[in-house]
Amino acid sequence: MLDHKFVKENLEAVKKNIAARFMKADADLVASLYDQRNVALKALEEERKKRNDNAASMKAKLEPAARDALIAEGKALKERIAELEVTSAELEARLDEEARKIPNMAHPSAPVGKEDKDNLEVKRVGEPTRFSFEPKDHVQLGQDLDIIDFDTATRVSGTKFYYLKNEGVILELALVRYALDILMKRGFTLFTTPDVAKTEILEGIGFNPRGAESNVYTIEGEGSCLIGTAEITLGGYYSGTVIDRSKLPLRLAGLSHCFRREAGAAGQFSKGLYRVHQFTKVEMFSYCLPEDSDRIHEELRGIEEEIFTGLGIPFRVVDTCTGDLGAPAYRKWDLEAWMPGRNGGEWGEVTSTSNCTDYQARRLNVRYKDEDGKNKFVHMLNGTAIACSRGLIAVIENFQQEDGSIKMPPALVPYTGFTEIRRK
Repeated sequence: MLDHKFVKENLEAVKKNIAARFMKADADLVASLYDQRNVALKALEEERKKRNDNAASMKAKLEPAARDALIAEGKALKERIAELEVTSAELEARLDEEARKIPNMAHPSAPVGKEDKDNLEVKRVGEPTRFSFEPKDHVQLGQDLDIIDFDTATRVSGTKFYYLKNEGVILELALVRYALDILMKRGFTLFTTPDVAKTEILEGIGFNPRGAESNVYTIEGEGSCLIGTAEITLGGYYSGTVIDRSKLPLRLAGLSHCFRREAGAAGQFSKGLYRVHQFTKVEMFSYCLPEDSDRIHEELRGIEEEIFTGLGIPFRVVDTCTGDLGAPAYRKWDLEAWMPGRNGGEWGEVTSTSNCTDYQARRLNVRYKDEDGKNKFVHMLNGTAIACSRGLIAVIENFQQEDGSIKMPPALVPYTGFTEIRRK
């Protein structure tokens, strides 16, 4: 969340940012609660000082009447302090609740807009794949080659689930290992993370685990949820800790399953593997000094570009508009791959990387001790190395052949052990 004092002192800018993000939050209420909380805390501090003075006076030799007066004053102080403690706690809780609704400030250069159509293309690598035949989508190719089974998964698990079969399994594992090898060379510490996290960790990262609009699967009675991304578990790894400044930046890579309700996601643009309830992903995460976060953000974007350039898949990079940033992100780059089977050929998001500045760190209490001896909040960043479901779409559709087979990108052959997938 934003610093409460920052909201108070930059009220108009915060309100303008909320409007640009098309979100609902009451900055005026936060500023008011901040003032009320401070007044209550000051009053509480004054009453506690009076109680201490009263207790010190009781140690002196006093006449009975004076002692009785001090005892009566002490009882009154105790009652007032108890009332002020309740008031302060209530104001603190309300302030925290309302402040969490306010999104992070957006980068000044982030395009202002409401939906992904307002994102700004800033780079393109390769041109859309052209075929001398009518290309198929990954759903048809997966069925013909017996590497993806949606029908049985729907019968067994429900819609938006899938089985990978035969070479499809090896192809997914190849994408994972290909991405991990790149990250190892870049100095990332590798993790396989839990697929479950406590509710307070999700809330700290910026996910909403409650309500009909939530995209999160909650585990009833456990106070925990299935994670939608390893960003949650990697971001929670150092929650409540002070990181040694000399160790920053930290670069982590997490392999996990991801679970998303995808409520209301339907239609041509969500078919097949594009929006599913469960998939495998390799996520990048970094904790760094505030002055380094812009540089680290470019580094994460560069790794995403390296991964898809190495696969030989055409893609473009877009600067994400304010309305599509999500609450924690200060700036976000999306990488969209060309998907020939998507509505006759469309760009589709395959990775994103976000600089969340200290927004998540403040909520999760992740700090470092600066050179002046003071504890300060780190900056936290995340980025997708490979989301296997969408990576599979990009590979299958771009490398399809006229006879219905799929050539393997040369970069994946050492990991798959085969050069093509053909009909059985």
